[in-house]
Amino acid sequence: MESSAKQETQPKPRLIVRLGVFLASHHILFSVICCFAGIIALLLLPSLAKNTYLSENALIPGSANPLFSTEDAIEANRFMKGIEAAAGDSMGGINMAKFIAQQIEDLGAEVCYHKFLPHSKHFHPLKFFTSTSNHMAIQPNGTDINFGINTIGIIRAPRGDGKEAIVLVTPYNSQRVHSNELLSLALGFSVFSLLSRAAWLSKDIVWLSADSQFGEYTAVSAWLNQYHNPVFLSHSVILDTKIYGADHIYDGNTEKAEFESFKRAGTMAAALIFKVGETRRYGDRDSVMMYAEASNGQMPNLDLLNVVHYLAVHRQGFRVNIAAFSSLLSSAWLRVIAEFFHTIGTVLRKINPDWKLDITVPDYVEGTANLANSIYNQALGVPTGSHGAFRDYQVDAVSLEFSPTFNVRNENAKSLFLLRGGRLVEGVVRSVNNLLEKFHQSFFLYFLTAPSKFISVGVYMIPFALLLAPLPIVAAALADGSKTMEKLAEKSIDDSKANGSAHFLQSNKGGSWKWLQAAKVLLVIQLWAVVVSLLPYYITQIPDATPMQSAVIWAMLSIVILVALYVMFGSPYSAGVEWKLLKATMITSISIGLGLMSIINFATAQLGALIVIPMCLFSRPLKARSGINFLPRAALLASNITLAVLGFPPAALLIMKGLSKGSWTVDIGEFWVWMEFLWEWSSATYLYLFLVHLPCWLLCIHVLLHPCRQSESKMKQE
Repeated sequence: MESSAKQETQPKPRLIVRLGVFLASHHILFSVICCFAGIIALLLLPSLAKNTYLSENALIPGSANPLFSTEDAIEANRFMKGIEAAAGDSMGGINMAKFIAQQIEDLGAEVCYHKFLPHSKHFHPLKFFTSTSNHMAIQPNGTDINFGINTIGIIRAPRGDGKEAIVLVTPYNSQRVHSNELLSLALGFSVFSLLSRAAWLSKDIVWLSADSQFGEYTAVSAWLNQYHNPVFLSHSVILDTKIYGADHIYDGNTEKAEFESFKRAGTMAAALIFKVGETRRYGDRDSVMMYAEASNGQMPNLDLLNVVHYLAVHRQGFRVNIAAFSSLLSSAWLRVIAEFFHTIGTVLRKINPDWKLDITVPDYVEGTANLANSIYNQALGVPTGSHGAFRDYQVDAVSLEFSPTFNVRNENAKSLFLLRGGRLVEGVVRSVNNLLEKFHQSFFLYFLTAPSKFISVGVYMIPFALLLAPLPIVAAALADGSKTMEKLAEKSIDDSKANGSAHFLQSNKGGSWKWLQAAKVLLVIQLWAVVVSLLPYYITQIPDATPMQSAVIWAMLSIVILVALYVMFGSPYSAGVEWKLLKATMITSISIGLGLMSIINFATAQLGALIVIPMCLFSRPLKARSGINFLPRAALLASNITLAVLGFPPAALLIMKGLSKGSWTVDIGEFWVWMEFLWEWSSATYLYLFLVHLPCWLLCIHVLLHPCRQSESKMKQE
């Protein structure tokens, strides 16, 4: 009687343990639901986008009347004619730098030159996470003729203390200057001329005329590196005028000192890079393309983009655009999805007016194309412009590319464009000038679906969390699934913790060795992945190797190294590891990898989860015989093969290329070019692909090709 009473009063396992047992026993259904929910939540993101708004009240864009007038536009035209004449000379690049410096001096502002060399980027594993800035110093002997010259003008703020500055950048190619680049320089000079007379300035103004003959990013990053990391030389730098033609730059001691000195302003509050693109022959009004993505998914503060958008649209009448996947704009299947979500949103809106999900079909298609491009550029981890060089120093910056629709010979239209563009830049400078502290009020983690719509971090994390949720449940279920969980539930009762734990550990003593074998397989594959990621450093030493040859050498060496490691440490099949333990190890590894990657670059983790997690969850041996009917088994077999093919990194490259450029051609050498592009820019996506994605894919292949003998014999015994 007493024993039966004790059994009746014995407490039940905790709720979380019972929930874990229930989910583990239904892990397949739980995985399917979470994966579908994650994909649907990802497709719903354009419908959940919010309108942008200003979080910092001090910005107050457009509150003051612009001072940029038609006289400034006329001055810009005069400057453009003068620099065009200087560019036509045989020493065009040097004459242009000298002309710009002379015009800055005439305004009463400070001027200096910055000489830099092209930055040769090579893969070096020990310097992967170092800055991509141009680390170089001026060479005293002056033996290198191939160099660039940036011209810098500085206005000291009449109301400031010199501790903060706003940077304006206008890039131009000094070797092959075009009319649109001359127009960019004219616009930059006219704004700089206006600001030199502004009495309301409280921050210094720096105008950087960036010589982009080696690339816009190289010119800006070289100057920023010298700005933040000064080089102190023990001797004066004398440039050989016969080699450099420096006598064309300076004629006296004053200009010579300006060339040798490097002048600085205060801490950079923000930077605005603007240039005039090619003239378009269509469209009802001029447009501005806005670029914001920096290295490894970094974005400027959203308030800076909001100021630019508000002033461009509501004050100057520009159409603001962001880059989009053009192939998705004409996609038929995306339009079908848009109509489905529009119908569902209309029904939900009738049920509850607060559920605003009834986005129109064109807005959804355009928002999805913009969102896909935003995620892709952030996941790539490579800056979309020279603004990325500023973001490496935690300076908020954005690039603007104007696309005028007028004819170059139409002077009236050109003057009107200069007037509107100058007022836009002036308005942005005015707003940033009002700040008493750095940008911090608005978002730094967001995706853009339109120039005026964004998705915050709290919303776009939902699809990632849904995709990640089944991983620990499936890993626990694979560890001899429900039996282990039932034992854990029985031994979790408070009054029998000690005895139960000892019995549980004793009963699983044999299973721990199997886990060690699975962990050994994982370590061998991770070691192989590290070696594969370092191979390009040695392959790049091969002279005159084409991308296709480099890719083939890389693939062959990877296979040889994998076979050698299996000979040394044993293959997964010779070690006698059950496929369930191998799959559980794979899931644990991908959980850790995606978690770490989400901290470094969330967009990469999001795309990786979309590809890798379904492949991990639904992989099972192709030879498995578990009593499944023919049709389900055939569907499972087809899905496993499809997911394994799509999970292969070159196949993922093909998909991204097809969505972004609309080209579905296959080229082995292009994978090498893509990888070379990532490691040259020190993108963390390169590390993710070879330290997380590739090992997971190889483990999945091992699971698919597992002989499944042990599990079958164990099933027969049971």
